[in-house]
Amino acid sequence: MQSYLSVWLVKHGIIHRSLGFDYQGIETLQIKPEDWHSVAVILYVYGYNYLRSQCAYDVAPGGLLASVYHLTRIEYGVTRIEYGAYQPEEVCIKVFASRKNPRIPSVFWIWKSADFQERESYDMLGISYDNHPRLKRILMPESWIGWPLRKDYVAPHFYEIQDAY
Repeated sequence: MQSYLSVWLVKHGIIHRSLGFDYQGIETLQIKPEDWHSVAVILYVYGYNYLRSQCAYDVAPGGLLASVYHLTRIEYGVTRIEYGAYQPEEVCIKVFASRKNPRIPSVFWIWKSADFQERESYDMLGISYDNHPRLKRILMPESWIGWPLRKDYVAPHFYEIQDAY
């Protein structure tokens, strides 16, 4: 089963992979990093004008890094009815990047709300967002070495306190 958006993307020759639906019926699509910027522009033109959230995570130690975008289509008269209430169309986009050189095009110029969210993903996981205007650390000090949310990260000067009992 595919959503309307997935069918539309296939119809227009846009390469993607459906990863299924979540518990709310929102489809998750996988997009290649090199295709992400053009697909993001197409989604914006198609009506997905609101970036609800952007986050990133480490898939597995030594594995891929993922950048996740939750997009919503907010437009007067374009809604779907579920459970007796009007719900805007939503889609979840996952872009996977290699751990050695994690580079993904920034969508800051499409959705301004991506600014701090992409900076946080850079700060915590080291994903570099190409063409981001202010890509620098936002939570950790500039002098911090490494990426704290990577599963293979070892904190410098960390000593585990042993339980005295």
